[in-house]
Amino acid sequence: MRRIVFILLGLLLSFQLAKADPVKDLIKKAGCANDYPNQDLLVVFDSTHADVQESGLSYVNMHRLYKVLTPKGALDVNAIEFGYDPLSAYVDIKKIVIHRKDGSTEVVDTSKVKDYPAPARMIYWGAREKLLEVGRLEPGDAVEVFLFRKGFTYALLQQDDDERYIPPMRGHYYDIVEFWNSNPVKEKVYEVRIPKDKFLQYQFYHGEVQSKVRVDGDEHMIYSFSKKDITPFDREPRMVATSNVAPKLLLTTSPDWEAKSRWFYGVNEDYGSFEWTPEIKAKVDELLEDADTEMDSVSILTHWVADNIRYSGLSMGEGEGYTLHKGETIFRDRCGVCKDKAGMLITMLRAAGFESYAAMTMAGSRIEDIPADQFNHSVTLVRLSDGKLHLLDPTWVPFLRELWSSAEQQQNYLPGLPEGHDLAKTPISPPEDHYFRITGESEIEKDGTLKGSFTLTAEGQSDAAIRRMFTSGFRQQWEKNLKAQLLRVAPNAEIKKMDYGNPYEYMEGPIEITMKYSIPDYATITDDELIFTPLVAKKLFSRGMSHLYFSTNIKERKYAFRDRCSRLAELKETIELPGYEHIVYHPENGKGEGSGADYEVSYRLNGDKLIMEQNLSFKKRVYKPEDWPSFREAVAKQKEFAENPVILKK
Repeated sequence: MRRIVFILLGLLLSFQLAKADPVKDLIKKAGCANDYPNQDLLVVFDSTHADVQESGLSYVNMHRLYKVLTPKGALDVNAIEFGYDPLSAYVDIKKIVIHRKDGSTEVVDTSKVKDYPAPARMIYWGAREKLLEVGRLEPGDAVEVFLFRKGFTYALLQQDDDERYIPPMRGHYYDIVEFWNSNPVKEKVYEVRIPKDKFLQYQFYHGEVQSKVRVDGDEHMIYSFSKKDITPFDREPRMVATSNVAPKLLLTTSPDWEAKSRWFYGVNEDYGSFEWTPEIKAKVDELLEDADTEMDSVSILTHWVADNIRYSGLSMGEGEGYTLHKGETIFRDRCGVCKDKAGMLITMLRAAGFESYAAMTMAGSRIEDIPADQFNHSVTLVRLSDGKLHLLDPTWVPFLRELWSSAEQQQNYLPGLPEGHDLAKTPISPPEDHYFRITGESEIEKDGTLKGSFTLTAEGQSDAAIRRMFTSGFRQQWEKNLKAQLLRVAPNAEIKKMDYGNPYEYMEGPIEITMKYSIPDYATITDDELIFTPLVAKKLFSRGMSHLYFSTNIKERKYAFRDRCSRLAELKETIELPGYEHIVYHPENGKGEGSGADYEVSYRLNGDKLIMEQNLSFKKRVYKPEDWPSFREAVAKQKEFAENPVILKK
């Protein structure tokens, strides 16, 4: 009898275990809002399995489980959305299951998936989005998502059937897997099944991950990577791209950067991207008619492409992604994205007799040493008589006095050369190449009126920041935009005269702006004191000094940070005073040096004139955390001079 009871109990337990739902168990054990303060949504698990074919084509199955913690979290996940490019990827929302907090389950009708054009600005390549509305959710509910995807990120040449989903570098596979999230993640798993004959390189950056490799039959290997309890990544103001510092996994079967370089060269040469037509040749000859040197020729062609090929990405048939559209197409349409502008310049340089190639780069973030495809931008290389390859970027230099934008300094790039090339990095641009100078002379009258003038000159990226007031706006708005720079710091200023030349003649020399003004009641005058802040010190034309937008309240930095460009800021004003000979108070003079910035600021009296001088040198575009103290000190000192007055007595 006892034996029968044990058998029955065993059968009952087996039946209960069979009925157990592991997903519901995970949801229950995951915790609630009290376990995740200030969080709205919890990712219980995020699982991805990629099955790589011999051609490099990958079939990817994603399985994710979200748990709603707050009403806001419910809104965040009440619609499931995935973007894709139909030229190179296919996406299918296979199944969505809602697990209600009361234990009930609902399967969402996937026949209601919406497939629509993705919102676009400036690039219209036909990207689309798939969306399925989940509906009303409550805290405690969970949403389970099953997604299938095949293909890759960037289109190459449009093909039929599965050919369009094979990566551009046929037979090879790569992926970049983010192991960070804005929501807490209980566990993330990434697994790739790949033929044994494909050597897979991989590396995990900025943290640790559990990894294992196992044999799958006679012809495949499976690589698995997992990480538990991923906390939300907290960014710092003005830090580098998240991908530079957050946990991520890179995988690739490409052997090295030299192989990728040769491939990029070959795919465009085979396509004929840089073949010129008689019309292109005629235009090149016309443009270079008065060129005296090779640099004249390079400059003229670079700026013609920069200024005359509008940045606008349209679907042009063959030649998207890594393949550059033919010069004939871009010359006819007068528009394109970065690769089209780069390709147009290469075509024109070759028509002029130069040796020129395309290069790939990553604007805004670092490229790691694993040769996965980490690119979002294309530029031009030209070999000059010195035997060296020089970088040109017609995308980033419209109405800019540079040929290569120094906003791209400290940036990795990969040349596409027949002999191959390793990953390279652009150098730091000296601050003095991007000077920003304001020199003023003024007089304070006995009633407190400030009268005077100042002249602003700027070069390089500083020139671009100022000149953009004109070149990015309508001509009828120029004077209004210019006056606004003074009125922002002195609202009751009366502008007597302005001179700014012709901003479109940017190659004639650095921009120069002169303003003559009168500002009633600028200074506070008492029986024996004069109180004011020099006009030039008051963040005048701050659009040319982006370092002023950094908060100095941050005492220490964990991550690297970035500014627009290296920069030299030189401010000087000489103010004639109405009989005040002694300084009672002024912001303390100072001098500092460091790896991030140097500065020297001072006030001094010279007879009846007060002289204010500031010289600040910001040395890089991308800074390390240890550069922050000197950078912060220089910015704080300039702000101190801008925000605190001088007090003088008779």
